[in-house]
Amino acid sequence: MRARTSSVLAASLVLALSAGPLAAPAFAAPPTAAAATHRSDGPDGKALRAALGMVPSDHATAALVRVGGTGGSWRGSAGVRDLSGGRPAYPGALFRAGSVTKVVTAATVLRLAAQGRVDLDAPAQRYLPDLFTPAFDEPISVRRLLNHTSGIQAGDGLGDDFAEVYAHRFDTLPPQRVAASAIAKGPEFDPGKQQHYLNINYTILGLLIEKVTGRSYADEATRLVLRPAGMRHTYFPGTDPRIRGPHNRGYQAVERPDGTTQLLDVTEWNHADRWAAGDMISTTADLERLLTSLFRGRIVPEPQLEEMFTTPANLPDATYSAGLQYKKVGDGVFWGKSGSRYGYSALIGATRDLSRTLVYSVNATDAKGAEPNPVLDAITAAALK
Repeated sequence: MRARTSSVLAASLVLALSAGPLAAPAFAAPPTAAAATHRSDGPDGKALRAALGMVPSDHATAALVRVGGTGGSWRGSAGVRDLSGGRPAYPGALFRAGSVTKVVTAATVLRLAAQGRVDLDAPAQRYLPDLFTPAFDEPISVRRLLNHTSGIQAGDGLGDDFAEVYAHRFDTLPPQRVAASAIAKGPEFDPGKQQHYLNINYTILGLLIEKVTGRSYADEATRLVLRPAGMRHTYFPGTDPRIRGPHNRGYQAVERPDGTTQLLDVTEWNHADRWAAGDMISTTADLERLLTSLFRGRIVPEPQLEEMFTTPANLPDATYSAGLQYKKVGDGVFWGKSGSRYGYSALIGATRDLSRTLVYSVNATDAKGAEPNPVLDAITAAALK
């Protein structure tokens, strides 16, 4: 669900905004960008530096970018660690990767499929018989969970707008309760008839991983994906609201009752309800390792890897595969996944042959907003030139 800030905030949020020096600064700090080697056919360093020159601003307080491929690579960072101190952003900062977590979850399921422990054509009801009600009389294959064609409705959250979820940001909503609330609503459509991107598909895949392996989702995802990819700084925080290690603080733009806008620090937040669908903390270097290892077949073997580059054949407008989404760029196709938590927007993506790769983390002040963010758009356009 994309939540927009309500014009009338809850009383607790108003008090929080009034309690400390949270007003947006003048954003005079210059960006700090550094470029690595690139050839004439490689990343456009000038365009990328111009994109990072938009940070810090009202739209983003920090940005970390890594562009690579056969033509060379480029690395850059801009912005500030926090609004109070104004120190330059950590280039190697940890951040909330949001729905990029789904790439790891999908890869974990596909590795289990390669080992013969999960059948992608088997119904999820076979693996999780205690979860589903008789209303789900049509089989929902594991593949349909992976590509968001299951027909399962969204689960309950901790609120319907930013003010409400902010007030509950330290509460724990277990993924089992999220899944049960979704199943209780009954199906939205028959399996395979539509594609509706929802977190619930990957929440249920997390439960399936645990049921099949007898181990926690975090342990299996780490064993099967993070370690083989060399992602030494990536972890799953569980109910811990902190980001453990160097990080740039995240902020959400909120409207006060008098119509002015301030930036609220949303760095500490318990996102346990997002779990296998969106609760991973990582770095741009680790996500680049994931991207290249995955596309080169080092994590998921063929033919299971092909699931990540295959959309439902009966749905010509579908753009989601197992863990990824495709976008046509010029004459080519760019496969990737974006993700957001309040204060943090992330993206990983590449052409299938890895001739161009992009990983970024942007501390967007409207990370869950429906409107385009000019910083994200500028970085993506510069990287794919």
